[in-house]
Amino acid sequence: MMDLSPSVLGADLLHLGDEVKKVEQLGIRWLHLDHMDGHFVPNISFGPDFVAAIRRQTSLFLDVHLMLSHPLDYVKAYAQAGSDLITVHVEAEDDPEQTLRAIRAQGKQAGICIKPKTPPQAIEALLPLCDLVLVMTVEPGFGGQGMMQDCVEKLPVLREMIDRCGRPIRLEVDGGVKQENAGRVLAAGADVLVMGTGLFRAKDPAQVVAAVMEEARACGR
Repeated sequence: MMDLSPSVLGADLLHLGDEVKKVEQLGIRWLHLDHMDGHFVPNISFGPDFVAAIRRQTSLFLDVHLMLSHPLDYVKAYAQAGSDLITVHVEAEDDPEQTLRAIRAQGKQAGICIKPKTPPQAIEALLPLCDLVLVMTVEPGFGGQGMMQDCVEKLPVLREMIDRCGRPIRLEVDGGVKQENAGRVLAAGADVLVMGTGLFRAKDPAQVVAAVMEEARACGR
């Protein structure tokens, strides 16, 4: 089943509680939280306390993406804050295998992410430790960017790798996902779509959700 994972970066942070309720009312099950350190990517966002505050307000599946140079130092804090899934970058300075094992040791689902210039083969050996693979289709750091279409070409390659691995690994896409390109991304193999501005700032979010779900059904997702 396909899932939408609305990115809090696209929400109205002054009214975040209302935005989370909106997600719930739309029948969406996931919420995407990007955490940036100003070093791995050129922006700074939230920390574990932010995750804990959201966890107190919702039972949504918290899909936490750590854009950190040293995610291993923060795995325990994010796990204790209430994350359900913690995704880290293969390009981070910490050893990705060690970090994924640390996430799993905390009883959480573990994800691995690749930036636009990183080939799919960079994570193939890590798939046995993963519950999710995240493909960035923009350079990470800022919301509202346009999708880099060549990154979508990685999805069939990754889907084949996942199928060979034989584990139930979700394939997520983040970066410029909107109603008008969701069908192409789903057809290429994705089954989790991160949407920020494309959902939170839409004139009719319910219509966007309905349209994307229809695209998913058409693609067998």
